[in-house]
Formats: sequence, structure tokens, C-alpha cells
Amino acid sequence: MASGKADGKVRGFQFSPWNLLLIIPLLVLITSLFNADGPRLFGMPFFYWFQFVFVAVGVLCTGIVFVMTKDKPTSDRPDRLSVDKLDEGDVK
Repeated sequence: MASGKADGKVRGFQFSPWNLLLIIPLLVLITSLFNADGPRLFGMPFFYWFQFVFVAVGVLCTGIVFVMTKDKPTSDRPDRLSVDKLDEGDVK
């Protein structure tokens, strides 16, 4: 679902199936899933320990998506702009 333009440059969001894994940490926003007192874990109500677990799950999901998508090229062509041209503002 990349938004390619007629000039061949790739701009915008690049879809990867790994990005769907980022939906899992958003489930913690649905409070009706964990708005309960029991079951307790080490005396801690479900409401609290579920949130602690979801912090770890969110970090794990984000780490997996980062590792699996970090080497994905955004374009098949090599970059034609050098860092010096970008710093000078001479982009043509």
C-alpha cells in the first residue's frame, strides 16, 4: 500500500504485515477487558497486573516490528541525494 508517484519516488506510509502486530498494545485502551478485581496475582488485583503485563507485551510487539522492518528498503533505487546537498538546501 505504498503511495508511489509517477516520478518513481516513494512517499508516505509503506505497509508491512508486521505493522499489524502494533494493534495488540492498543488493546490496553479497552478498559472493559480488564476492569475487574479478580483474579488476583500475589494479592494484586487483576486491573493492575494486567496493565503491567501489557507494558511488557507492548515493548515486545514494538521490538519485533522494529527488527522485522528495519532493513526493508523504502525504494528500489539508490538515493541520488548526498547529505551535503540536503544540508545546504540545494535539492533539485
